[in-house]
Amino acid sequence: MKRAEKVIITCAVTGSIHTPSMSPHLPVTPAQIAAEAVAAAEAGAAMIHLHARDPEDGRPDQTPERFLEFLPAIKAQSDAILNITTGGGLGMTLEQRLAPAIACKPEVASMNMGSFNFNISGAAGKRSEFLHDWEQPYLEGTKDLILSNTFKQIDYGMREMGANGTRFEFECYDVGHLYNLAHFAEQKLVEPPFFVQCVFGILGGIGPDPENLLHMRATADRLFGDDYYLSVLAAGRHQMPFVTMSAILGGNVRVGLEDSLYAGKGKLATSNAEQVAKIRRILEELSLEIATPAEARAMLATKGCDNVGF
Repeated sequence: MKRAEKVIITCAVTGSIHTPSMSPHLPVTPAQIAAEAVAAAEAGAAMIHLHARDPEDGRPDQTPERFLEFLPAIKAQSDAILNITTGGGLGMTLEQRLAPAIACKPEVASMNMGSFNFNISGAAGKRSEFLHDWEQPYLEGTKDLILSNTFKQIDYGMREMGANGTRFEFECYDVGHLYNLAHFAEQKLVEPPFFVQCVFGILGGIGPDPENLLHMRATADRLFGDDYYLSVLAAGRHQMPFVTMSAILGGNVRVGLEDSLYAGKGKLATSNAEQVAKIRRILEELSLEIATPAEARAMLATKGCDNVGF
């Protein structure tokens, strides 16, 4: 892999997995999402990974109009790379998931690299009450959910977004997803450098064992040589140990309330910026430098913030 001379911190500020009942600090409204994104960038995040939510009840909302309620505000107040999800909300169609990234033409969009079981139903059993009636069925329904990312779907997404100059955060939840990416690279549908986001700790994907991170990196090395940058995210309590390990190995990191609601054992994070500041502090104590947005753009060869559609 390309060893990161400076570490790119990505912050995923809200996601579509955690529900409002789980934390009072989860941003839901466009104003909250914008404020959290700007604060995370000020704390040291070079890239902001974005989902949208219905401001009334916090359910995932993948309409381009909802994203446009906060994208221009973030861009006006920060020079961070803005990265739009194509994972969307669980159970959405491919067309729904791709719509914001196609319409808004961001520098970077996420791209899940394979279909797999995505089970977060255990979160429903940890609560006796919910703020909104959609939350419990949404979580429990993942016992019977396949997050669909077929080869045809991935091909379509790469072509549609690639035509707009959008680069990708390739989300790889298991080893086979790395081989899927290698297939599309051979087809010349995507060009290096690849930003490979390895995901650990989701039930249905690869488990949160340190040996698995080493295996994912070794596999990516065989497939891509030095044509890729490694980045890592891990769910829940595994977040900070795993992303720190990624940085020690020469990779990049992703934090944020999408991936974990906590700042420490039993302590809810009060903001995304708190998590960014924590990982920045850890990395700097290890004598690792943090990439600015400009440096991250140069590393990932993005088209620049002046060439987006918002």
